[in-house]
Amino acid sequence: MTLLDSIRAARLGEPQPQPDGATVQEFRFAADDPVFAGHFPGHPLLPGIFQIEMTRGLAESALGGAFVVRVVTKAKFLRPIIPGETVRVELKCTLKPDTIHARARLTVIGQSAGEVLLQLARAT
Repeated sequence: MTLLDSIRAARLGEPQPQPDGATVQEFRFAADDPVFAGHFPGHPLLPGIFQIEMTRGLAESALGGAFVVRVVTKAKFLRPIIPGETVRVELKCTLKPDTIHARARLTVIGQSAGEVLLQLARAT
């Protein structure tokens, strides 16, 4: 199973547009997801790259299109995300002439779990 397969399998429902222009998506990674076998044995937690990739993928869903990460401006991981927890990703995008700024706030049970700020470009 690849990183993208794990993220797709973890999606709960469809992305939900919000009145303030944000898009929200929830994810739950099963305890038997292969990523947890090696990260870390005895103390499984979701790798930070998953949070970055969840942000990029949600931007694709929200804006329609394929994007590549140009710059990871910020990736702040505030608490471990463990198997079985529901992760809420709230995404806001700002369109610029040559890039898209994607800002995501990740929460678990209302607690801040992370913040990701990406500069994206359309995939060619």
